[in-house]
This record gives sequence, structure tokens and C-alpha cells, in this order.
Amino acid sequence: MTLVGGMNCCFKDSLLLLFLGISVQLVMVVSHPQCLDYKPPFKPTKPLAFCTAYSSFGCCDARADSSLARRYQHIVSYLHPPGVSVCGKYIQELLCQKCSPYAAHLYDAEDADTPVRVLPGLCSDYCAEFWKRCRSTLSLLTGDTRTVDLETDRGKFCSYLELQDPDYCFPNVLSSERLQTNLGRVQADAEGCLQLCLKEVANRLRNPVAMLHAGDGTHRLFVAEQLGLVWVYLANGSKVSQPFLNLTETVLTSPWLGDERGFLGLAFHPSFRWNGKVYVYYSIFSRKAERIRISEFQLLPGNMNALDHTSERVILEVLEPASNHNGGQLLFGNDGYLYIFTGDGGGAGDSFGKFGNAQNKSSLLGKVLRIDVNHNDNGPPYRIPVDNPFVRERSAHPEVYAYGVRNMWRCSVDRGDSETGAGRGRLFCGDVGQNKFEEVDIIQRGANYGWRAKEGFSCYDKKLCTNSSLNDVLPIFAYPHRLGRSVIGGYVYRGCEMPNLNGLYIFADFMSGRLMSLKEETHSGRWSYQEICMGRGEVCNFPKLINNYYQYIISFAEDEAGELYFMSSGNPSAYVPAGTVYKFIDPSRRAPPGKCRFKPKPVTVKGKLLPFRPKEKLILEVKTTTVAPTSARPRPRPRPRPRPRPTGATTRRPKAGRKEKTQAATTTTTAPAAAPQPPTLSWHWEMPGRPTTKALPKTRTPPTEAERGRGAGGRRVDQRSKTGKRRRGRPQEGTVRLAGTRGQRRKRRRPGEGRVEVYVSGRWGTVCGRSWDSGSAAVVCRQLGYQGVARVAGMAEFGASGLPIVLGSVRCVGTERKILRCRHRPLGEHDCPRGQEAGVICRRQHTPPRT
Repeated sequence: MTLVGGMNCCFKDSLLLLFLGISVQLVMVVSHPQCLDYKPPFKPTKPLAFCTAYSSFGCCDARADSSLARRYQHIVSYLHPPGVSVCGKYIQELLCQKCSPYAAHLYDAEDADTPVRVLPGLCSDYCAEFWKRCRSTLSLLTGDTRTVDLETDRGKFCSYLELQDPDYCFPNVLSSERLQTNLGRVQADAEGCLQLCLKEVANRLRNPVAMLHAGDGTHRLFVAEQLGLVWVYLANGSKVSQPFLNLTETVLTSPWLGDERGFLGLAFHPSFRWNGKVYVYYSIFSRKAERIRISEFQLLPGNMNALDHTSERVILEVLEPASNHNGGQLLFGNDGYLYIFTGDGGGAGDSFGKFGNAQNKSSLLGKVLRIDVNHNDNGPPYRIPVDNPFVRERSAHPEVYAYGVRNMWRCSVDRGDSETGAGRGRLFCGDVGQNKFEEVDIIQRGANYGWRAKEGFSCYDKKLCTNSSLNDVLPIFAYPHRLGRSVIGGYVYRGCEMPNLNGLYIFADFMSGRLMSLKEETHSGRWSYQEICMGRGEVCNFPKLINNYYQYIISFAEDEAGELYFMSSGNPSAYVPAGTVYKFIDPSRRAPPGKCRFKPKPVTVKGKLLPFRPKEKLILEVKTTTVAPTSARPRPRPRPRPRPRPTGATTRRPKAGRKEKTQAATTTTTAPAAAPQPPTLSWHWEMPGRPTTKALPKTRTPPTEAERGRGAGGRRVDQRSKTGKRRRGRPQEGTVRLAGTRGQRRKRRRPGEGRVEVYVSGRWGTVCGRSWDSGSAAVVCRQLGYQGVARVAGMAEFGASGLPIVLGSVRCVGTERKILRCRHRPLGEHDCPRGQEAGVICRRQHTPPRT
């Protein structure tokens, strides 16, 4: 996994003018269908009997159509037959405009600054004709008897009913070729980029790597953070205050940007509602090596929103020779078996052995594994399915289902078309590339996907590539690194709410922040590519919708109803709460009302529920004036993408939705400085001349062991003065050291592990371990000069101390420079009994601190 977005593609034509310092007005009239309920139009489930013009697409279902028909009958009951023959058509047309796809515009409902019209806005010619023939019906249509003055004065009459916008007034709205062309289809910009909108679902998450549903009818969403926490979100958007799972003390990760280790995946057993089993995939440091672990947990009895942490049963562990390419996908196929997707072992180029791990079926790395975890309560943790392709091949692991993969990050099972079932059960995966190409694959039994012989459609290892026995399966799509550097596999949309997207495979790239889609051509089986961008402000001008997202797209998700989501972060560190979950919304069309309704099963919550508070806003393109000097002009990018939004920056939602109001909503800004370069991520391990250890973040240089007064092993270190005489070094405020012994037999502890002690106000003291977590431990390890934390320790694992506990309730994000900069209770105040002193085990690789 390699955990950045660019500028909105809709701005491409104007970028050059902006860079040249020319004032440009970004106003483009776009069709914006919207109903009076502030939602997109739809196709009724059956033809309408009264407002027949909107039977194929509009804002009325059969119930609304019947209501309008009853109102029509009530109105014409006041007219004589000649009046009905003359005015009946006008009355019907005006009433049926509530069914128009542009009803919100005709009634001014999209503008919160103006009252909603009681009648639709009319074009001048139509208004004059209506006044001439049927002005006496105005009071019947409006229900307002104070309209006598309007009936006698055509100027006042049409001033009351006219809509000055020639595009949207009735009946021009019906004949406008621009508005009617492709009505109800996904809108695309001039470059063919599909314009979708988003709805914010969750925020302040730390690298959300996965989101799943349990398939138990509750429609809960389970969001996993990379550092080892899983949270429960109910169908109403609220969050359960206590985590579903907390493995932060076991999971191996770090605060480094783009670190590929950590909690990487989970899967709910298909029979979860009955057996309560959940499977997780995470990184650990065990037996002096990094490994990936797949474990089984069971639901905590009496609490449907928490797992029993003592129920962990290790299913499988695989040694990881490097810290990258850890895979991380778990899922159950339609066959009921558990699929495990592993990386090729890391480093670069799969240089393990003669052919690499991926081509070596005797290695579990670089593979798609398939195992049977059903009925495993008594006996082995898993069995081998009898139809696994290599069970009879002596040198192959029987778990192997497919091979030749590099580092598949995010795979999904296609639900299939809801009517025909086409595509059901297909496994889609995004496989991260090496130097040139990223690819999307469909997993097949026994297939070889080519790595390291091939990367995408091209040869990587030419000698292996020409081997006639390779017989590899080619990807359905591959793209070069000018479009992105790290593919994020997605889902085929099979939900109910957005019919236009049915069958569209939506995926992304982490490094470029691009959202992309593939559509299968029914007859040829080929896949056509189309990019996805955020809709312009007017296109997404619906309540609670936004058109911007954070740069680092990490993963995709599907809820129990089949609706599609993705997760991204503004800072790809496992310790920074900058992650957000977004739901895709098609602003051009929705499902008919009532079709997609579901009733979640009740959820019993023990503890508190935290309400969701969205913080993102719609961004409306407006008039922009720039005076950028030549020296400050940023270099144009080859294809601008959705603009990265500074953290916390929002744009006020516009009130106007029509052309003339959009033109009035303008602002003046100055040209931005050159776009900041994205931070260096873990993929630098694959670059030529890579360092032997990852570079530390830019923080204040920690004191040396001599300056701290204690070595990494806890022994006293003397300093020498210029005269050569030894002198005792006075520790600096906030200096930390590790002390104590390990275990009941008082074994000698190794460097980088021990009880945490801190120098405060002229004395040494210990730290309370009651709230001690990996974020706090990471600060201590980095302060001591280590790369990161391998495991946190507590409950006097390294022995109780006679020193006072000076720090209590320590809470660190993980990026602080020293432990005293973390949040904690006042110095010397604590509520911890003896035996709860905090401990830490740092990563073994020691980096001497710079002086």
C-alpha cells in the first residue's frame, strides 16, 4: 500500500490565464436539474397518468401525479365548459411544472434569499397569452383572492409571474436543447470528466484504511484506522464512543507518512449475525522480525458493538522481509471462503530468489490465498478448499489461489446486476506498480498475473517476460505513472440510489488523487476509461453535498445497501486525525422515492453515542482576479485535478442557483504561490539509491545519550569537560530515560526498552501507564533516537519504581518533539497506584541522534 490530489479539472482552461495574471470570470451556465425537495429528478416506476410529459424523467411519482390531478379537478370544477376547453390546458401545464426536472429553478426553490413561488416562472410570450385568455383563473391557481389588481393590469400580472431567465422560464425550459440534451445522465465537463458530488459521512479519522458493513441488517459501518482501532457508525451517522476493536498495543506502525504497516484489513464472516466472527489483517513485530498476522475474533457476549479481545485466534502468520508491500486485503468470496491478498515481500523489483516471491508458489508472498475458516471451532484454524488449484502440486503451498501479484491494495467482490445478475462474484483488485504502470485485475482461479516478469502490459524483467511458460493473465486496465503512482482498487457500483452509475467500476490513485472509472462494453468485453471529477458549484448545489475532498485517497467501501464510499486524508500519517469518509452522489439522477428505503435492525448501544458534525462546505467557482508576478507563477501541471483544499478551509455555500445569480456571486483573490510538493512517502524505498533506513521527520534534534545523562540501556554516561576531567551532566527539562528490568526473572533488558522515566523540575519521576498508548510511546522512542515504537508496555512490565509518578493521563498525537509537549495532567498530580508505570519497547534499529 502506498498511501494527493491536484486541481479541479474544470479549471484547466483558465489556469494559463491565471498564471499570466489576466482577470478571468469563470461563469459557465450548466444544466442543473433539481426538484422541490432539493434532490435530483428520477424516472418514475410507472408512467404518469396526468403529467404525462414527465413520465420518463422528472420529479413526480404516481402519488404526486394523482395529487396534482385531484387539484386540477378541483380548480376546473369552478369553470364553465367553455372555460375548461380554453384554460384547461394552461392549468394542467402550470400544475405539472412541479414534476419538471427543473422545478426548483422554476419555483425559485434553490434560492434561500427569495420566497418560493406559488406558480412556476413563465416566459414573457407565454405570460402575455395566459393573461389574455385565462387571467381569471389566477386566484384559483394561487388560492389567493387578493389578485384582482393583477388581473386588470397585464404589466403587474406578468411582473408577478415572469421569470427573467430565458433558459429556465416555462415553456422555454422544455425546448432548450442545452438543457434537454443528456438530461438525466451523468454530467461531464468539456474534457469528458464525469462530474459527481460527495456527502461527508465521517471525519477526524487517523488513516482510515477500510470500512465495511457486517451484513446483519443493522446497516452499521465499521471504520478501521491504521494504528489498530475499529469504530462503529450507526445508520443515522452517530458514532459509538468505545471502539469495536483496539489493537494499538499490538499493531506495528509508525507516524511516518505513508508507512505501509499497521492494521490493514478486516472481514466479517458471512454468518456473522449467528457466529459473531471477524477476521483481521495487521502487522506485528514478533520473534525478532516483522510479520503479517491474520487473526479471528469473536463478538463480546452482551455487547454487539465490541469484540472480545481475549478471543483472538491466530489463523496465519507470514514473515515480512521488508517493511513495505504488506498487502492487506481480506474478503469473503461468494463461495464462502476467506481470500487473503499478500504483497511480494517489499523492497523493489521482487528481488527474492531466482524468480521473486510472486512467481514462487512455495512462498505465501505475492499471492492470493484462499482458505476455509468455516466450522473451525474444533480442530485447525482453517482448512484447504479441495478445489484450490495447486493442492496436488508438491512444491506449492496449497493455500495459493492465484500468484504473480505485486502489492494488491483494495479488492472487492462484484454484487452483480440487480436484475440480470451479470458480473456477480467477480473479484476486482488494484495492483500497485513498480516504475511505470498501475493495473486493475480480475482474479481467476490458478491465474498468474505476471509480476515480476510484467508490469501492466509491458515487460519488467525481460528474461522472465519471454519465458513461454509464463502464461500470465493480463490486466483489464493499466495506466502510466504520468496519471498516478499508486492504484487504489475500488468497487463496481451496484447500489440503488444512483442508477446512472450501475456497472461502473470506480477506483483511484493515491499519489495523484485522481478518481477514475471503467465501464465494460457488453458485446466486446472491453473496458472503457473515463475520469471522475468534482462537479462545479452549481452542479453540486444540493443540501449537504460538497465538491472537494482531501488529497490522499486511501481506500473504498460499500455499505449494506450497495452505496459507494471512499476514504482520504489530508496527512497520511497513522497518528494524525485528518481522514474523512465520503459518499458518492450523482447530482443528475436518483432512484424513485421509496425504492431504496430500508429499515435498519435495532442496535443496542452500551455507552455514549457521538453525533456526527460535518465540517466540509461546497465550493462555488467564482470570478477570480489575479496579479501574479512572473517570478511567482507556478509551473502548469499536465492535467489539473480536484484542488487540494487547505485543512480547515471552507467556502460558503452559495444561495443562487441560476445563471444571473451565479454571476452576482463573485469574489476577488490573488494568485497562490507555487503549489507545495507532496511529502515524501514510503514509496521512496523503490527509488534508485534508497537509504538503508527511512529518514526521520523534520523535528528538533534530540539530545545525545550523553546529554540525557543516561545511555539507551539506562547506564549512567559521564561527560568530559574541555580539560578532560569527568563531570556529571545535568539533564535537560523533559529528558527521558528507560530503566528497570524485564520479566519476573529480572532478565536484563535490551537497549530501547524499559520503564519510562522523565526529568521534571529537577527530579526524576515515572509516567502513569493507565492511558499510555502507542502515540505517547512513539514520542519517547523518537526522543531517544529510535525510529519508532514496536510495542507499548504498562502495568510495571519492567518493574515498579520507587520514584514518584510525575506525569498522569498522558495523551500524545505521536508527532510531539518531547513527552512534556503532550497533553497530560498537572505535574505531580495523578491517580495511578503503584504497579502502573508506563513502559515502551522501541524498534530495534537504532539511529544515533545528530549532534
